[in-house]
Amino acid sequence: MHTVVLTKGVPDFREGQVSFDEDGHLERGKTPTVMNPNDRHALRAALQTTVRNGGTVSLMSMGPPGYEDVLREGMRDVYADDCYLLSDREMGAADTWATAMTVATGLQHLAEPPDLVFAGFKTADGETGHTGPQTAYCLDWPMVTHVVSLSVDEDAGRLTAERLVDGDVTEIETVEAPLPCFVMADPEFEPTYRTAGHRLEHKDRRAATRARADEFEDHLTVWDHEELNLDPDYIGLDGSPTIVAGVDPIPKAPAEREATVVDGADPGALEPVVDELLPHAAGD
Repeated sequence: MHTVVLTKGVPDFREGQVSFDEDGHLERGKTPTVMNPNDRHALRAALQTTVRNGGTVSLMSMGPPGYEDVLREGMRDVYADDCYLLSDREMGAADTWATAMTVATGLQHLAEPPDLVFAGFKTADGETGHTGPQTAYCLDWPMVTHVVSLSVDEDAGRLTAERLVDGDVTEIETVEAPLPCFVMADPEFEPTYRTAGHRLEHKDRRAATRARADEFEDHLTVWDHEELNLDPDYIGLDGSPTIVAGVDPIPKAPAEREATVVDGADPGALEPVVDELLPHAAGD
């Protein structure tokens, strides 16, 4: 079984250094980047599937060269066998549709066609939740969203998943889908490793990946639009039907809380802290 996880770098808004060009487009190359938080749920779901069913797992992302760090981090988290970065200037400033077309083409270029593709349910910078479903649409694959648990019958070529109905944690439905299939993991997803064999497999994969991540570049493939045979008119900014009317940077909120520095080595200095915490510990 071949599993692929789509991941993305998003601006690290904590740094307060998000850069935009004069047209209001995010300059990702000049902005500190971290892995999209919701992709971690997809990573956990993919790792559970690989541990239980075997096979290989790949990571794929579209973005500037700086996204290599995101892929390296993802490799360690999901114990990936290899990584793919779709990257060149022609792909820049893409909306979700142009991104989906590019990623779908990247998936089609893999030497081993994927059986399952995992994606986070939305990104921290766009909040649209479109890229995963649009990529599935480009490939004409079934998709299951808001997945909180899943199992795969590889012999039958089917996925069985529990998903939240309209994102409501109080209502869950069980669905089946044929492989290949797209899975959008929900933040409520919790991986389970019930058998000793699964736990041992998890441990063995973790040890193997640590050595592989140290030689990350040997397991990374970078494709530009020419290698993917993509027309520049249909990707990146030129291929994006979305029109951004304007962008207003959010100013960093001022720190209004006062802080008192306490010397932990001084027992006398800790007494006021204990007096402050005791009423809360008692439930008052």
